[in-house]
Amino acid sequence: MINFLLTCDTYSVAVTALLVIVLLYWVFEVHYFARTLWCATMCRIMKKYVHILDTTSYSSACLTTDVDFLLFHMNNSRYLREVDFARTEFYTRTGLWAAIREKGGLPVQGGTSIRYRKFIRTFSLYSISSRIIYWDRESIYMEHRFVSRGDNFVNAIVHCRQRVINCDVEVLMGELLAKGAKERPGDLQEAPRMKPECPLEIHHWIQANLVSSANLRNGN
Repeated sequence: MINFLLTCDTYSVAVTALLVIVLLYWVFEVHYFARTLWCATMCRIMKKYVHILDTTSYSSACLTTDVDFLLFHMNNSRYLREVDFARTEFYTRTGLWAAIREKGGLPVQGGTSIRYRKFIRTFSLYSISSRIIYWDRESIYMEHRFVSRGDNFVNAIVHCRQRVINCDVEVLMGELLAKGAKERPGDLQEAPRMKPECPLEIHHWIQANLVSSANLRNGN
């Protein structure tokens, strides 16, 4: 490949590079993978480790590639896409991704619930706050809030169930809580961080998912 490029003129190299880029964008969603890689890299280089029960904040903006056909606010489907980047930051900064992989586990999306409160206008800035609100033996439940810059209004709230395959989540989270306590041995002001109680809306959501699963198994 290198010898081929050396024997070609500038025009041929440029055309070849353009065709390769077009092919990549046609076969893969390059922008999505590039942003995910950039987010994970910047978290490792620029941002510090946070406790597993802390809240992380991911900043973004509604661009012309995010709008729907009305052109003045974010497309509904883009919210969940942006949550992917916010979750990447959370997993990286808390060490959750590394801890899951060390145990041979793999997180997959088991369910999502989103409530839209107010649309995000084109070219407006916002942040996504992410935190773990509950977990059981199989899954981690996360909350993501889309918060407008300036007035701090919560435009949308997303609840996600992260099913962790081949891993006992209770054991995993217990180890991460213990790790967080060891890394703050002199912090006497803060009480030990414990597993949070299941929020009422998450309890009802879990029950609704169980009913849905039962209906599907029964052919309904």
